[in-house]
Amino acid sequence: MSILKNVTGAFALMDSLVKHGVHYIFGYPGGAILPIYDELYRWEENSLIKHILCRHEQGAVHAADGYARSTGNVGVCFATSGPGATNLVTGIATAQMDSVPIVLVTGQVARPFIGTDAFQEVDIFGITLPIVKHSYVIRDPREVSRIVAEAFFIARTGRPGPVLIDIPKDVGLENFSYEFVSKEDINLPGFRPILNPSRKHFPKILDLIQQSSQPLLYVGGGSIISDASEIIKDFAIKFQIPITTTLMGKGVIDECHDLSLGMLGMHGTAYANFAVSECDLLIALGARFDDRVTGKLDEFACNAQVIHVDIDSAEVGKNRIPQVAIVGDIKNVLSEFLVYLSESSSFKVNSDQTSSWRQRISIWKNQYPLLVPKNVQGLSAQEILYNISEIQPDAYFTTDVGQHQMWAAQFLNVLPRHWMSSSGLGTMGYGLPAAIGVQFGSLNKVVICISGDASFQMNLQELGTISQYNLPVKILIINNKWQGMVRQWQQAFYGERYSHSNMSKGSPNFIKLAQSFGILGLEIESRKDMNQILKLFCNYKGPVILNCNVREEENCYPMVAPGKSNSQMIGITKQVVKNKKDHQLPLNLYNYNM
Repeated sequence: MSILKNVTGAFALMDSLVKHGVHYIFGYPGGAILPIYDELYRWEENSLIKHILCRHEQGAVHAADGYARSTGNVGVCFATSGPGATNLVTGIATAQMDSVPIVLVTGQVARPFIGTDAFQEVDIFGITLPIVKHSYVIRDPREVSRIVAEAFFIARTGRPGPVLIDIPKDVGLENFSYEFVSKEDINLPGFRPILNPSRKHFPKILDLIQQSSQPLLYVGGGSIISDASEIIKDFAIKFQIPITTTLMGKGVIDECHDLSLGMLGMHGTAYANFAVSECDLLIALGARFDDRVTGKLDEFACNAQVIHVDIDSAEVGKNRIPQVAIVGDIKNVLSEFLVYLSESSSFKVNSDQTSSWRQRISIWKNQYPLLVPKNVQGLSAQEILYNISEIQPDAYFTTDVGQHQMWAAQFLNVLPRHWMSSSGLGTMGYGLPAAIGVQFGSLNKVVICISGDASFQMNLQELGTISQYNLPVKILIINNKWQGMVRQWQQAFYGERYSHSNMSKGSPNFIKLAQSFGILGLEIESRKDMNQILKLFCNYKGPVILNCNVREEENCYPMVAPGKSNSQMIGITKQVVKNKKDHQLPLNLYNYNM
């Protein structure tokens, strides 16, 4: 690699980013990062990279997050020092909780001013230390290329996560002799993620599977990150094991598949929660036994032996001690296990082994289905989301957080990497900017943001970004005039004291708001117009906002109350449904009684 003389630290940064395959940077300029933006100007003029101007740094980091989740590539975000950097904190924590690979470059005051409380100086390295996978402060421009290479390697290798690079202003301006450092040239002796599995546990795994009559696959976000959807489906079909997913694992299997149980946990399907309560073998793949999944932990799959496969050794045994633990990439582990089976002369699949278990689950599915409300007064969010999924089955979906998020998880059937939702941190305001990142990652695809009226107002300034770049993002607002999940909890657990959860006063007119940004605004008031407007919404070539005025007091069920086991669900009614197309939701399903 040739040495370039008399280039700046900002040049080294841009050259390194381009050579690491970065196409888009999401960001917002400011004083301390201006040397980098000045260099960026020249690289954009030569069409080597494209910067997306978001309207807030939180919007920028969520956009980088959405880009990373949907493409599997590292998302990149720029922000300046001080408030620009601190505005990234929520987005960094969101990415860390959900294992999303992003690299964040923040400007910093010049090196002589560090520690003097200079204008717009904050210790963003220290502030973000608990919520990043790794972080750097660059003191010498000669370190820029090496640190960028390390940051990309760390962000995407093993369990992905956010990496922060803080660059003082004068580092970006300083001239030096530059040599590019590739990922092959870096040496990180303390960072050795285990990717390739050992076969030593495979006989025990096979033995547990062959002994089990009621096995269950519990699949989390690690399986999506590993791109293991096909191998998991092959594994499940070979052994005829039902699959339930977490919120992060959604999309790993077509939820219309006979072996799919949908999502489990607090707002999971009744049959998934019954199955995890009754299984005798739980195979956890890239899942972390989160409290929203397990409910009362000591009653979660309490009769089951556990096999846990995860790339992060810190997750194995953290909340549940497994009988067999394998640290490794899920796709690699299952692929190697299936090769092991093909080489085993004694192994034969017993197709009848789980038949009675699957029949029992089929009865639960019939008795406790997820239902689309029909013939009830007013519009239901479930009916709208069910129809959206029917009209646009291949769309990319982002969500905000709350009731609409759980209804979307219940009623949308998505493909792998087509589901972007803040699961671990539960970040309101995530959906809209994330959709921007997803759209840039898949310019010719349909991207739909499912939001609530409260969540949408958290980052609605990013409509400016959508308008500027004429992104054809579809934004569907489930408008019940409340912070819906807060209201539901206040109703159920706080004596119907609705403290500051009503959003009706002060809410914008969403149609006029859309129009003010040059975006088409639509509204659904009644069921008779629903299908026509939904088709217009989905097929419109430009950006569009659809305001759906739904039933205000609708609750999201099933629900596992805090501290209860998954089998103790609120809001399920035993019945028999012969035809999924004719699902009728009885009104008494929504009457909560303590």
